[in-house]
Amino acid sequence: MTAPTFSRGILAVFFVVAGAGHFLAPAAYLAIMPPSLPWPSQLVAMSGVAEILGGLGVLWTPTRARAGWGLIALLLAVFPANLQALRTGMMIAGHVVPTWLLWLRLPLQVVLLGWVYRACVKRNIGLNLRVT
Repeated sequence: MTAPTFSRGILAVFFVVAGAGHFLAPAAYLAIMPPSLPWPSQLVAMSGVAEILGGLGVLWTPTRARAGWGLIALLLAVFPANLQALRTGMMIAGHVVPTWLLWLRLPLQVVLLGWVYRACVKRNIGLNLRVT
């Protein structure tokens, strides 16, 4: 297995597991939804589906770049929820998430953005631009 394949595999597992969490423990995600956003339950479900589909999409060459761009858009879209978690706190499975970990989530988003871009978009630009 090559390093890029392994990286995409780990990335896929990360997003599929994170997306499943939206359905297994929706209360944690609902609690950090910015109050200005409408339909919080639907947004939590939609973001969970997007994470799962994006994670699966990175595994298949024909969908990889589109899945990468979708995950990048998703990471940017959920950033306000990460800020809301920092403002109000967050609980997962009845346990308070430490504030330092909530702070760590912010730069983690940047790391994830770079990882998705490098693993899914940058490596596949030539494949997507090729004319057949």
